[in-house]
Amino acid sequence: MRIDSLQLFQFRNYKDVTIQFNPEIIVLHGTNGAGKTNILESIYVGTIGKSHRTNDTSDMLMFNAEEAGIIVKFEKKDTPQKVNIKLFRQGPKDIRLNDTKISQKELIGTLNTVIFCPEDLQLIKGTPSGRRRFLDMEISQTSATYYHQLMQYNRLLQQRNAILKEYRGKQNIPLEEWDLQLADMASFIVKKRLESLKKINLLIDLMNRKLTGGLENLTIGYEQPYMDNGSLEYTKEGFYERIKAALPQDRHRMTTSVGPHRDDLRFFSDAMDLKKFGSQGQQRTAVLSLKLSELEFIKSEVGEYPVLLLDDVLSELDESRRANLLQFIHKRIQTFITTTDIHDFKDLKSVQFISCEGGKVQYGQP
Repeated sequence: MRIDSLQLFQFRNYKDVTIQFNPEIIVLHGTNGAGKTNILESIYVGTIGKSHRTNDTSDMLMFNAEEAGIIVKFEKKDTPQKVNIKLFRQGPKDIRLNDTKISQKELIGTLNTVIFCPEDLQLIKGTPSGRRRFLDMEISQTSATYYHQLMQYNRLLQQRNAILKEYRGKQNIPLEEWDLQLADMASFIVKKRLESLKKINLLIDLMNRKLTGGLENLTIGYEQPYMDNGSLEYTKEGFYERIKAALPQDRHRMTTSVGPHRDDLRFFSDAMDLKKFGSQGQQRTAVLSLKLSELEFIKSEVGEYPVLLLDDVLSELDESRRANLLQFIHKRIQTFITTTDIHDFKDLKSVQFISCEGGKVQYGQP
């Protein structure tokens, strides 16, 4: 999979620009705030229909603009395709694939990308919601059914929580139908997560051994805080019983305490919990291994590597990790890299340098 061109209209600081890309490594360089990350953001919007930086669509529009446009032309399994997205300050997005209007959920999985930002280096030490979001988006890019079920589950969850608030202080709450549906979807989501994690664990351990010279292994564990003794619930019947049993607590807190929206991931090197006891170096190596395994996982599911988006992440890695990452992607994966310093890339072959300054782009190595 590779991106051939990107056209932006009134997106962030780009009034009207078209950029042609080579098929291998693209280095987007310039000063801080020049607009390098905006290009990666627009590609990511072409992947899932929304930004990884903001939940407010209007943030992506140029100042005083009422609409913005993103056109990504790419090749998937040697077939040319085009995603055209219009963003509006007021009103819903307009998303088109090869000039046919589609919904956001239909867009997921069309253009596969993996994005790696400095914030991802906090993935292990960060919140459970960040780890769930990572796993959900990885699976969603390879399974439209999973994404659809996840969206339905989240809507049902919001409705159940609204009922808990509406019936605050009352004993009899009409939740039977909601609980049955929630249990069914919870079972599907957790089964799919566990199935995917089984594949990811094989890949992440392999990647971590490569990065550490075989000195450390790495596994990801799945955790459900509402379960005892480290056991896992994944059946519809089991979820239904646990949701019912938790009703007194849910009624008091006015929120649903059982389900995949509460689950978490834990990273282990042998038996050591990296969040609690791992060094910063071990944690960063684990996250890098996770991102590399994400590339391999998507390839195993869809048949080709996704496009890799590296947002100023190399400056956060030491020399050996940078070298390992560049060695892995070189001549294998089309990669977009933002940086303020091109020194790390001058010796690489098949690199396209693009300068980003003031909403304009210029090709060539400075």
